[in-house]
Amino acid sequence: MARLKETPLAATGRTSPEKAAAAKPAAEGPLDAIERACRFIEARVAEGERFTLAELGAHCGVSPWHLQRQFRRAMGVSPHDYGDQHRLARFRDELQQGEGVAAATYGAGYGSSSRVYERADGLIGMTPATYAKGGKGAEIAYGTAASPLGRLLAAATPRGICFVGLGDSDAMLERELRHNFHAAESIRRDDGELGRALDALLAYLAGKEPHVALPLDIRATAFQRRVWQELQRIPLGETRSYGEIARSLGNAGASSAVGRACATNPIPLIVPCHRARGQNGALTGYRWGIKRKAALLERESEMEVRKKLL
Repeated sequence: MARLKETPLAATGRTSPEKAAAAKPAAEGPLDAIERACRFIEARVAEGERFTLAELGAHCGVSPWHLQRQFRRAMGVSPHDYGDQHRLARFRDELQQGEGVAAATYGAGYGSSSRVYERADGLIGMTPATYAKGGKGAEIAYGTAASPLGRLLAAATPRGICFVGLGDSDAMLERELRHNFHAAESIRRDDGELGRALDALLAYLAGKEPHVALPLDIRATAFQRRVWQELQRIPLGETRSYGEIARSLGNAGASSAVGRACATNPIPLIVPCHRARGQNGALTGYRWGIKRKAALLERESEMEVRKKLL
């Protein structure tokens, strides 16, 4: 395997973990400790190195377990997950710049390519070779159907559903799909192959099923995944404000980040981002239209009423 070219730190503008540790003054409060922890983690990831919670606590002058609780409360993810996000971002960047999987793997500090493939589903939803350059290598099939809320499109890789959309026309939804997977190896229409997924989605929209259970193939950061899981916990017929969702994640100041996670959800209906609302009860934005969001909530309320009457 070709050796990775070493670049002097001075040329990259990055700071070594040792210098990062020496350059930081003692923390004066919880947020200072969190900031120091973030910088330390970022420096380790930049050098392709890993870290332990004990090392992080020692660097910040805080008990490791206390630091972990404070970090999760402030950042919404654990120190380990924060490091994984930055490691994954570096891995993606190197893939998209044309690096091979092996070079990107070691450059991001994963240690071995087998570890990347073992964790690929949890990290990026696709194997590394599929994700490179905006989904190059992905084979996607999609199908469309008429629904109570307009045209419905579902798309899947061999691993599971990767995209769901609602719109006024098949052409618009197909453009949206191709934009999201602009470098896929192939995107083909196959209503038969997607029949089971479309049936499940239509059954949900018709009020026959309270949720949609299908295999998934989606990309998400650790924070996005936590938001999407929290959305799935909201009971049928109920809503939560972005602030309430943020507080349930232990990060009261992350309401804007929660909103962004909702806006980037690629599988509406399966992950019910329509159940998120503004602080004042307003429905706020919805990728597929406010009228559809209102209709979805109304349908779910009716389903819950019928359920209680039975």
